[in-house]
Amino acid sequence: MVRTQVAVNDVGFFLAQGQDVPDLKRRIEFAAQAGGRFVDFLVVGNRSVSVLISSSSHVVISVETAEFDGRDETDDAVPFSDVLDML
Repeated sequence: MVRTQVAVNDVGFFLAQGQDVPDLKRRIEFAAQAGGRFVDFLVVGNRSVSVLISSSSHVVISVETAEFDGRDETDDAVPFSDVLDML
């Protein structure tokens, strides 16, 4: 499987499978040019993340081939599957 990591100001996030990376790049560029906006994306485990992107944000996107990650179910109907989420 292909795994994409987005690092924003040295904080890394692995994207959930099926995320549109070219679209995410466009949204990040727009947010930086607009002077600052929140950009949302799904990460492994189907958690939604919002990051504030501005012209001073440092963003690195890297792509690698990796083995299957069972946390990445890509099931939006059940975004959390940890035992603690059922308490």
